[in-house]
Amino acid sequence: MIALSLAEIAAVVGGQTHDIPDPSVQVTGPVVRDSREAGPGSLFAAFVGERVDGHDYAAQVVEAGAVAVLASRPVGVPAIVVEDVPSALGALARHVVRRLGATLVALTGSAGKTSTKDLIAQVLRRKAPTVFTPGSLNNEIGLPLTALSATEETKFLVLEMGARGIGHIRYLAELTPPRIGLVLNVGTAHIGEFGGREQIAQAKGELVEALPCAEDGGVAVLNADDPLVRAMASRTKAKVVLFGESAEADVRAENVRLTDSGQPAFSLHTPSGACDVTMRLYGEHHVSNALAAAAVAHELGMSAEEIALALSEAGSLSRWRMEVTERPDGVTIVNDAYNANPESMRAALRALAAMGQGRRTWAVLGKMAELGDEALAEHDAVGRLAVRLNVSKLVAVGGVEASWLQLGAYNEGSWGEESVHVSDAQAAVDLLRSELRPGDVVLVKASRSVGLESVAQALLETGAEGGVDAR
Repeated sequence: MIALSLAEIAAVVGGQTHDIPDPSVQVTGPVVRDSREAGPGSLFAAFVGERVDGHDYAAQVVEAGAVAVLASRPVGVPAIVVEDVPSALGALARHVVRRLGATLVALTGSAGKTSTKDLIAQVLRRKAPTVFTPGSLNNEIGLPLTALSATEETKFLVLEMGARGIGHIRYLAELTPPRIGLVLNVGTAHIGEFGGREQIAQAKGELVEALPCAEDGGVAVLNADDPLVRAMASRTKAKVVLFGESAEADVRAENVRLTDSGQPAFSLHTPSGACDVTMRLYGEHHVSNALAAAAVAHELGMSAEEIALALSEAGSLSRWRMEVTERPDGVTIVNDAYNANPESMRAALRALAAMGQGRRTWAVLGKMAELGDEALAEHDAVGRLAVRLNVSKLVAVGGVEASWLQLGAYNEGSWGEESVHVSDAQAAVDLLRSELRPGDVVLVKASRSVGLESVAQALLETGAEGGVDAR
């Protein structure tokens, strides 16, 4: 964080100083919420969780070098006491962002936020120092913490914004006001909570409503291929830039294809020129993500050649998102277990099909959460798609949702041993260990709550031990 005195921080967040001998002492290190990350010059934000109360670690973090604790009660060590720590953290982030003068890019969407944010960051940091959301810390706590990690040298701040309801993105945009806002898509993720895609579109569009007008530099980057996103152009006074495969897109892809290994390639067209891109990431869905990143970068002054080179060299920065690892015995594990919704599940299955040409393919799939009344139909549809893509074997893991996945496969014509329903992750591991052969490709994907990353990890450990376990 930029250096601020404890007195200034207290004034910004409306807090009272306690046990602080010298309020002019500055916070020169990061703002952290994990006591293990506290160090010299840091500020520790004490949150009260379900199982852990950060206030209990106040003495420990000060001993580690933290200047003070941002707390909701006195803790016996230097502290700034506020009524609500999350709100205070947001106020501090807003203050720091205004002081910085960096260009703030915010993005949202139902699917692909984290992968796109990582692409934008990898492209922009070739131009100037860039700070971006780690992983998917995109809520009212993670977003301010990311903003507060920026320094005086930061020129671009790239923030992912998530929403669980109407008003969430509006609030996040008030904490960290963006100049460029990107909306990727409106899908069915969290549809059970929102009630429908129209409500999701209403929530996502709050981002473009928060942008400055075009005369003040505001830019809304919208997906030309998604009607609900494209319609958001009427909700903003910012300049509108369209990306997609549509001929009307300002930044578009032509000649889209997948390499033999399942990596997307295309011709990138921007208002300043065209250039070919071959990505290191896996799956055709990354084309749209790349175009979104390209549109942002073009608005910030990068040439088509610079953007294409950066996209071609960009990798995956966040774990468990299409992580592709080949074991010594030739089995390929695709760990995409961080999260799942119908759109990302379909994209992952198509990537598996492309990667597995001429090889046996396995789709180890689990529950897609928060689909509400659409849950049965969406799980059934994914099971059917696995059959249509000629996935060699579907392993549905878990309870009733997994049974719907298998039922969809069965009704599409997957009989015999082409699909199987197992009770839990360990049962899936046991099955795969006994049946995998060199050359097989295994996709592992489900909502985060299912924890299927343990399947991918167990299979990789099996490979590291010297091959397939033939129990």
